[in-house]
Amino acid sequence: MRRIILCADDYGLAPGVSEAIRELVERGRLNATSVMTVFEGLPEAARALDAACGGRAVSVGLHVALTGGFAPLTDPAARFPTLPGRIAEALAGRGGRAALASEVEAQFVAFRAAFGRPPDHVDGHQHVHVLPGVRDVVIAATARHAPGAWLRDVRPARAGRGGPGLKARLIGAFGAGFPAAAAHAGLATSGRFAGAYDFSTGADFAALLARFLRGLPEGGLAMVHPGHVDALLQARDPVTGQRAREFAVLASDAFPDLLAAAGVRLF
Repeated sequence: MRRIILCADDYGLAPGVSEAIRELVERGRLNATSVMTVFEGLPEAARALDAACGGRAVSVGLHVALTGGFAPLTDPAARFPTLPGRIAEALAGRGGRAALASEVEAQFVAFRAAFGRPPDHVDGHQHVHVLPGVRDVVIAATARHAPGAWLRDVRPARAGRGGPGLKARLIGAFGAGFPAAAAHAGLATSGRFAGAYDFSTGADFAALLARFLRGLPEGGLAMVHPGHVDALLQARDPVTGQRAREFAVLASDAFPDLLAAAGVRLF
């Protein structure tokens, strides 16, 4: 049985998302989650997550947020750009390195203040951590604040017939060279990546997850986005119904059999 990482992104995005992730952690259905630090209520959410982990080997990481229209910690009156806007800035070299570095620094500091320790791993909301002009900032901050943490490699794993989808290939293209850059700074990265798909289609998540898991190597990582839909989630993010569908699969009685059929384990 290959041991893989099943990581729920966006802890802290909304109460319903955080609650769903804690429920899955308590049931042993996840072995990692990535925390957004830019919203109110982080200290309480951190205490609740630590209680849910209950000594289990769950990696709790920092989900660096630099997109999505959210307010930066360093300037609550401002708003992060959309992902296309951030990509355009990165490719044009217009990201504003000093401002990016200050914001990433603030998010690391907020994580430590809430959890009392550095993150176990680091990744990015909408995979922003691998973008040109952003990756160096994130790698440097990780080396400074959490040298024992691993960073998420977004290069796609083998995905069976047809290979990775277009979205996974695009994400992987931005991630080219990222593991080498992390290694140069003395940092580890996760194994190959799975979990990217079009959230707007109402896809059969059970079938998708089975395919993702079958293609992961030892140490590979699959991201998931479970959640209970609430008013704050609806206000903050367009991905709602698919989060509920993901939670239903991950919480189902069939989930252990899905892992076994794929030849993988979490713990």
